[in-house]
Amino acid sequence: MPLHVKLKPYERMIINGASIRNGDRSTDFIIENQCKFLRETEIVRESDADTDCKKLALIVQIIHLSNHSEETESLFKNKAFDIVRFMPQLASEIIEIQGYISENETHRAVKAVRKLIQLEHDLLNQVANNKGAA
Repeated sequence: MPLHVKLKPYERMIINGASIRNGDRSTDFIIENQCKFLRETEIVRESDADTDCKKLALIVQIIHLSNHSEETESLFKNKAFDIVRFMPQLASEIIEIQGYISENETHRAVKAVRKLIQLEHDLLNQVANNKGAA
């Protein structure tokens, strides 16, 4: 089934590892075959990976865009373990992401890790607010 994509002006997208950027007008196109892609809103840049969950998102992106190897699987497990050790409240989300990866539904894992980043952000803000109130 073809996928209809509309890119906003200057929006970036990665398709099968190639980074493309739209020009100054919106563009519509149709992807007619299977490919791996990420829209700009799903991309976490290495320079922005300043928390453990954002670092995990980078690993999930690599798994999604490439044929994940034992090395990337190991990176994922190590980072996931670190996150759960320090923020056990996120364990169910980590398990969900791992499930998607195991089922080779890596794009769903990319979307789920975005939710994880938001939860991490909320937890870190909550801790900061509690320290400020003390």
